[in-house]
Amino acid sequence: MQKTTQHLLDAARETWAAYNRHPFVLGIEDGSLDREKFRYYILQDYLYLEEYAKVFSIGVAKAGSLETMQLFSRYVTLLTQGEMDIHRGYLGRLEVTESELAQTPRALDNLSYTSYMLRVAYEEGEIEILSAILSCAYSYEQIAQTILEHNPCAARHPFYGQWVQGYAAPTYHQANLLLLGTLDRLSQNLPPARLHHITDIFLTCSRYELAFWDMAWNQAAGPRPRL
Repeated sequence: MQKTTQHLLDAARETWAAYNRHPFVLGIEDGSLDREKFRYYILQDYLYLEEYAKVFSIGVAKAGSLETMQLFSRYVTLLTQGEMDIHRGYLGRLEVTESELAQTPRALDNLSYTSYMLRVAYEEGEIEILSAILSCAYSYEQIAQTILEHNPCAARHPFYGQWVQGYAAPTYHQANLLLLGTLDRLSQNLPPARLHHITDIFLTCSRYELAFWDMAWNQAAGPRPRL
């Protein structure tokens, strides 16, 4: 029987493939990305991670076992003491002050994405929460690994190398293996209706991830005009 996580990844294959074709990601890959675009991204992503960590924190309360509770708790630590540290380093290098960070509003795509995940977390169970957070947690690893496959020197870039190294790191990979394994274990023999539901959650969050790259590339704070 196919694992749930493989089913989810297969369902989102086209969206995930678009991540590494995105001009923002390609700019990190070859080092050509405009730093003002990256500055906008890192500000928004830091604000995103503040809300994302809350989703994991709700997961601690929703967990059905001590093991799953520890997974959610471990990810809160990984986010607040690992991933956000990378962002804080970039905020310093980009001369972003605490005042600027505090006064920066969440862009519309950012607000919509985090609000959706928080709604899933508050209203649903541990399997749905895991399905919502997987698209962000695992796609960043996949993006970083694909960047290195295309350009092994990307990890040594004087500016963007730290970003690539962080998401390609063994510790980040091990945390994702635990996340994938836990979702597969908890979702064995799900009824078709619930599998369809968590697939919808995963696909929605995967599309939000692509919208986040669009937002960063366009430095879009509000709704896009209709074409």
